[in-house]
Amino acid sequence: MYTILHNSRCGKSRESLKVLEDSGKKFEVREYLKEPLSKEELKDILLKLKINPIDIVRTNEEDWKTNYKGKELSDEDILDALVKFPKLIQRPIITDEKSGVIGRPKELVEDFIK
Repeated sequence: MYTILHNSRCGKSRESLKVLEDSGKKFEVREYLKEPLSKEELKDILLKLKINPIDIVRTNEEDWKTNYKGKELSDEDILDALVKFPKLIQRPIITDEKSGVIGRPKELVEDFIK
């Protein structure tokens, strides 16, 4: 089964959700701004994506610019920031039991769920 980390206010996230809906495959929606991720959940997602914490940070967000930009941060520091400010997390992210993809553009989601 797939899981989509979804923000309903984001057009790219809505596009990826539509891809999943149209696929007929089983999936669940996690509105991560309403139901924030734990640090352990974030670590699991990063392992599936095979990327580092900084790679899922939305560095243009005001919370990042105000609190973290220009600072030397460890991966743990970045994970703490993502837990504290979930809107810093790139979206959408689609995962299954073993892997995942950041769903921009939506074609990446289409390829992932084939």
